[in-house]
Amino acid sequence: TISHSQGPSSPLCVQHVRHYGGTGVRTEFNDKPDSLFFNDGVRRIDFILAYEDEDKKDFEKRHTFQRRKVASLMKMGMELEAIQSVIDEKLLFVKVHMPWDVLCTYAEVLHIKLPIQPNDLSSRPSRWRFLSCITKHFYPNEELITKETEFFTAPFEKDRLEYFYVRDKDVFFTASMRSRMAYYILSRAPYEIRGNIKKFGITKLLDRGVYKAAYPLHDSRFNVESKEEGCPNERFLLYKEWAHPKSFYKMQPLNLIRKYYGEKIGIYFAWLGFYTIMLALAAVVGLGCFIYGYRTQDTSTWSKEVCDPEIGGKIVMCPQCDKECKYWRLNSTCEASKKLCIFDNFGTLVFAVFMSIWVTLFLEFWKRYQAELEYTWDTVEFLEQEQSPRPEYEAKCIYERKNPITGVKIPYYKMNLPTLEPLKEYVTPQMATSVTASLISFVVIMILNTLYERVAIWITDFELPRTRTDYENSLTLKMFLFQFVNYYSSCFYIAFAKGKAVGYPGDPVYLLGKYRNEECDPGGCLIELTTQLSIIMGGKAIWNNIQEVLLPWVKNLILRHCTRGPSEKVIPRWEQDYRLQSLSKLGLFYEYLEMVIQFGFVTLFVASFPLAPVLALVNNLFEIRVDAWKITTQFRRIVPEKAQDIGAWQPILQGIAILAVATNAMIIAFTSDMIPRLVYYWSFSVYPYGDHLNHTMQGYTNSSLSIFNINDFSNNSRPMKTPYNITTCRYRDFRYAPGHPKEYEYTIYYWHVIAAKMAFIIVLEHIVYFTKFILSYVIPDVPYAVKEQIKREKYLTQVVLHETNLKLVTKRLKPVNDGIVKFAEVNLTREEMELDF
Repeated sequence: TISHSQGPSSPLCVQHVRHYGGTGVRTEFNDKPDSLFFNDGVRRIDFILAYEDEDKKDFEKRHTFQRRKVASLMKMGMELEAIQSVIDEKLLFVKVHMPWDVLCTYAEVLHIKLPIQPNDLSSRPSRWRFLSCITKHFYPNEELITKETEFFTAPFEKDRLEYFYVRDKDVFFTASMRSRMAYYILSRAPYEIRGNIKKFGITKLLDRGVYKAAYPLHDSRFNVESKEEGCPNERFLLYKEWAHPKSFYKMQPLNLIRKYYGEKIGIYFAWLGFYTIMLALAAVVGLGCFIYGYRTQDTSTWSKEVCDPEIGGKIVMCPQCDKECKYWRLNSTCEASKKLCIFDNFGTLVFAVFMSIWVTLFLEFWKRYQAELEYTWDTVEFLEQEQSPRPEYEAKCIYERKNPITGVKIPYYKMNLPTLEPLKEYVTPQMATSVTASLISFVVIMILNTLYERVAIWITDFELPRTRTDYENSLTLKMFLFQFVNYYSSCFYIAFAKGKAVGYPGDPVYLLGKYRNEECDPGGCLIELTTQLSIIMGGKAIWNNIQEVLLPWVKNLILRHCTRGPSEKVIPRWEQDYRLQSLSKLGLFYEYLEMVIQFGFVTLFVASFPLAPVLALVNNLFEIRVDAWKITTQFRRIVPEKAQDIGAWQPILQGIAILAVATNAMIIAFTSDMIPRLVYYWSFSVYPYGDHLNHTMQGYTNSSLSIFNINDFSNNSRPMKTPYNITTCRYRDFRYAPGHPKEYEYTIYYWHVIAAKMAFIIVLEHIVYFTKFILSYVIPDVPYAVKEQIKREKYLTQVVLHETNLKLVTKRLKPVNDGIVKFAEVNLTREEMELDF
């Protein structure tokens, strides 16, 4: 047990309160299960450590680590109090409190920005304020979540406390600031000294099992408002106005999210919400494009010709594989042809160009919005602190080197072998139909997803990054590249490889001289790509939401069932939180990855599937609330972390945006039939009509199919069954007919189409990239109003915090050698400083 170290009245005292059984819960926590304070009801709990007091083989070693850790925490100024679980006698909790002096010290160490005076710059009224009577219903209840006063802030300095806006010391540092500072100390408190190397950090003790958990407290139950004095009930408010399903239509209370969970969580939900709002515009345009295609499918000339019994019904198509495949009539693809017209029309081209512009607007406006958040959340000049080494890195360090910045010797790991990136292959299953193929592909993707995740983590662990940030950045790039190939490879194959190099029936192309190259579905490759995208996007969204909702809920349900005890009405706050799930070490990594993969589907292949933004929008409306519900109700409170932006995901999004222009241009050029139709319409379907030329699409179906003599089949590819009345068959290509001097060679039409496709790609890419460049240049990254506020804040910081230094300097200036040199007292006024500034 932990004993009294300096007497019960000492500020560094550790009080170990035991519960000796019985049916009722005694006054160990003042009969206030939702209390956030020590037993004295005065000192606030800033962090909780949990450990098991049990007799195991390594008990003595773990117990030694615990005592050393506690001693080091007390030396660093923390106040501790231990208490036994009301459910499990072996489980103990250590409450951690940060006294005022310690808070001030570490607020300065961490450069935490705190208020110096209220914001006196008048805010510009919204252009849409006349709609406030309507829009107010889409925002959280202002009576519950009140708008906080805006302040100008400055990095905290302990010696200039009087210049900061301190109304109440108990609330000057928010709960998230306090827990962040507490975790900073816990991460650096030593517990073992081995030679010249000092072992420190709570993370490694958690990995070793010395401590079972370390977490800050939720301030209340999520579904019951706490009546305790001093409890802000922010968790309850977040659940009611944000995480509850009935609030799905409301805007997110981002400032409260940031206040409760920290900037890193806040910036994720801000990005996800902004992305969802921008998706609404893309979804409306995409839905309009889909409706246009749906309404024109029956009036399409080429679709009519395919379905016409006198045209498509009399055209016999060649088999699409060797021996086993049969001849078939063109009108058998009537329904597929109509569906193709829904997605393969002029509206799709317009939508692809629109999405290329949309993605630029999304990224540029996100930069502006992110700049606003950086200022509002005090991360403009965010200085990332020197992070402690990861336990995995520290365990393998056998060398020391001098830190060029601090001059202190630090342990490091020398890697003797280069890191090798694994080769990745993806094999698409042979398909009977496009739907079955897409389902099989989705199952394969989900299986490979688990495999590639383990490989990426294994490679990153092998690299042994020193800090958590380095680890996450390294893993982010690897995981995205693996997922990129895993999720998109089948789509790239269908769009740009399948059916592109198949030869003709008399001379098919074989892979490795043995396997005949696969041809597209009779309805075309674009309809296959559309089917693939819809199934993968829809299946992935459904599967991820089921996992995110069911798994944490089932785990917590099992844990409650296995550890039956008193109800939550008598279980103390720290033990209620202990029974919740802990967030994984990678935190929001998988949430970002899921959304970035979706962003790729929405942008890279949108020319084949205009409904992709609609599906993404519906999914994200659920995703926001599911993530909110999960972290608010099923997980322990997350340790708040600073974050200035979305990190390594920003350049990945920019790379996807650039690639999307090329992929959509190539889909329209090589996967759809739009370019061959336009070439036929403007070049080969002209006939005189009065005094001018008329253009028509009549006859396109016949012109797009070449003729093949069935006697020219090779022995390897000749069908096993041939109808007696057939001498020729048709296939999709532009080749001369049998008997022509250039038999089976490409026609002039083919070269016209190729030239048109290349010209289309070059022109579209240049137009879109030029437009993207203009938009990026015209839209400033930081709004003008934010720039003004930043300048005002810098000025106030200079005046308020450094004016004292100037006065102290002037008082210390004394005459030197009376008759030789005299310094006049310098005392700059506030007006002079403002003029200089």
